[in-house]
Amino acid sequence: MTALFALATSLLWGLADFGGGLLTRRTPALTVVVVSQSIAVVVLGAVVVATGGWSETGPQLWFAVAAGLVGPVAMLAFYKALALGPMGVISPLGSIGVAVPVGVGLVLGERPGLLQFVGILVAVAGVCLAGGPQFRGAPVQRQAIALTLLAAFGFGAVMALIAEASTTLTGLFLALFVQRVTNVAAGGLALCVSVRRGSPALPADGFPWRSLPALAFVGLADVAANGTYSIAAQHGPVTVAAVLASLYPVVTAVAARGVLRERLRAVQAAGAGLALVGTVLLASG
Repeated sequence: MTALFALATSLLWGLADFGGGLLTRRTPALTVVVVSQSIAVVVLGAVVVATGGWSETGPQLWFAVAAGLVGPVAMLAFYKALALGPMGVISPLGSIGVAVPVGVGLVLGERPGLLQFVGILVAVAGVCLAGGPQFRGAPVQRQAIALTLLAAFGFGAVMALIAEASTTLTGLFLALFVQRVTNVAAGGLALCVSVRRGSPALPADGFPWRSLPALAFVGLADVAANGTYSIAAQHGPVTVAAVLASLYPVVTAVAARGVLRERLRAVQAAGAGLALVGTVLLASG
């Protein structure tokens, strides 16, 4: 059961990341985040009402609130990085965020194993190589790497927080609803500030009505991935859940290769591969 839900998480996150990155190339990233998460709020609200999840209130929901505050920052940074591309490099680097749940375990008294130390070294090497020969000379590439690392930390924090936000299925629905409401509130505030500073909230041709199904898919796939990961982490070894869930960049890279025909330089492909290997070693240690 753990493996099944964790693999479902990797598939959902991978497709959501690909869709979000693609949408951000035409629509401001904050708008993508707010609209996609607003759709998720409506759907989750209906699910909570239908399942009676309102009765699952408690102090554990503060973990969901915290996840909701961190999530928009991570998604915004990641979507902007994906828009700068290439997705085949950005997405694997984002998976390094799995180090955060591992770090939480260390703070709680766990001791790092040899594989974890090796994983850290491999992941850092992957970060350096994934920038390619233009890492020092191209400010756009540096910006994409920095945004991805910020997003990775945020995603890892959300993974750690949402796993603590509920202990039952109906409680999980409520926790995800609270998380998404917080997402929309934080993202909406940031969007208002951005607009007041002169940044556009919409593309030049107005609200992207034709992209609404894609926006809905991104929002629902992301929230479903959070749910399946929480179930996987609660019903089996967290190590197994983290390793399998962290394979989502492979889905994004395959989608980018198949749809966008992205081609990576050899050094970039090697760096992306090392980042994935480092992620697996970090989670397996």
